[in-house]
Amino acid sequence: MDFVPCCLIFALLISATRSADASIHVYDRDPFREVGNAYLLSGGSEGIVASRTTTPLPGDDNEAHSSIDDGHSYIRFDNITFWRSKAAADQHQEMEHSTGLVQVIIFEAADRDNIGGSPYGGQRSICCTPDLAKLEGCKQGEVIRIPSATNSDWPIVLNVEFDGNDLDANMDNRVVYIGKTGMYNLFFISCDPKLKGLTMSGKTLWKNPDGYLPGRMSPLKKFYVIMALAYVLLSLIWFSQYVRFWKDILQLQHCITVVIGLGLFEMTLWYLEYAHFNNTGTRPVVITTWVVTVGALRRTLSRLLILCVSMGYGVVRPTLGGLTIKVLLLGVTYFLASELLNITEYVGTINDVAGRARVFLVLPDALLDAFLILWIFTSLSRTLDQLQAKRSSVKLDIYRKFSNALAITVIASVAWIGFELYFKATDPFNERWQGAWVITAFWDIVAYVLLCVICYLWAPSQSSQRYAYSEEVGEDSDDDEAQSLCKGSPEGDINLVKQDRKEKNGESADVSSDVEDEMEEGKRE
Repeated sequence: MDFVPCCLIFALLISATRSADASIHVYDRDPFREVGNAYLLSGGSEGIVASRTTTPLPGDDNEAHSSIDDGHSYIRFDNITFWRSKAAADQHQEMEHSTGLVQVIIFEAADRDNIGGSPYGGQRSICCTPDLAKLEGCKQGEVIRIPSATNSDWPIVLNVEFDGNDLDANMDNRVVYIGKTGMYNLFFISCDPKLKGLTMSGKTLWKNPDGYLPGRMSPLKKFYVIMALAYVLLSLIWFSQYVRFWKDILQLQHCITVVIGLGLFEMTLWYLEYAHFNNTGTRPVVITTWVVTVGALRRTLSRLLILCVSMGYGVVRPTLGGLTIKVLLLGVTYFLASELLNITEYVGTINDVAGRARVFLVLPDALLDAFLILWIFTSLSRTLDQLQAKRSSVKLDIYRKFSNALAITVIASVAWIGFELYFKATDPFNERWQGAWVITAFWDIVAYVLLCVICYLWAPSQSSQRYAYSEEVGEDSDDDEAQSLCKGSPEGDINLVKQDRKEKNGESADVSSDVEDEMEEGKRE
């Protein structure tokens, strides 16, 4: 990676985490940081789709704002002001001109090597040095710019100068139009060592042809419409059966109903949040907070539902017994961890969180997921053994199908995590941003498919109570066939009576053994 300026890589990685969630970037006396031989401030990084209409010349800002919103993509600068320290200003006279230079750099991620240079093949520099001035003809004290091979007007460089001993320098409100689809980066750079301690205020507006929604988020807006319709379809099918067989509904089916409702509510809120973001360029804190809270609640209840199903709640055991508190405690802990992670990732401008801080927030969520998976499969294995021992053929068939679906889901999730890590590791500058939305969409699709499987296996019906917990042994065996074999002969009636007596005598022993098994199981868990 010696062909890329190390300092520019560092700055690009910072901008990638900073700008993922805001099309209107607001700066409030943000400080410049020293990177290599330059003072630098990241202004943002977003995927922008090319304008659908004729694109004016770069930097042309003579058109009215009403005309640039029709199918144009652009970056607009509003009220940008740079502030230098009083010590730096006092070094100049009031009548002096050009007493400090700040340069605004806009470039596509593919052209990142066009910023900076390297004398004699050594470490690259953002600012022109005396050696580079001789070798490459750059102007000392300014950013090194190499014209792009596809468009000589790019990268864009705009100059803002301090006058006299003024403490501030104002940038004219300008519009830079985007005529090519790509990941664009904005940096404010100063090569003047006297401008140490420089800060900046103002805002920039980044717009795509269809609105302010960043390019990599735009497909998610349509995706959540599709997901909301999918949940509507699932809701209609489920609730029609739910109302039809209301008297036979199990407690487990009530929980499934709640999860379906939360899923529909979450997808609807996500769409509303993205629509508002697209229209205004800002993320509404209230709506976003509601979305992540409902999402965290839905994910928590979904995981607890799978855990309870795996434990045989309502099927093998009537209640969770002493495990209820443990399950609830795990649910509360997972909800808090998921809520904190989602708030830091989505709400407001908290996407400025550094990499280490985000990893710190991801770890608890990942560890809880791993613990849940282990507990789910351990409980599921025990439930299958119990059903097999009781010869509950119908329930056993349902749980085998459920375990297969769950195993496929876990395998697919692990494989996708590996792909996600590969995707992000091989794309540090987000050049594949147009396909990045799939990373987020996959998890919502998996959750929906698994919920559909659960709804299919435990759909409300007249025989719902047949799946419920019962103390009878072999309650799902073919009793009808056994009775039909006994019909037609007097001996059959006698044998049936004897068989009933044997079952009654063995029933009390089986019930007591079941109770003992559940008590021992509760102690072990």
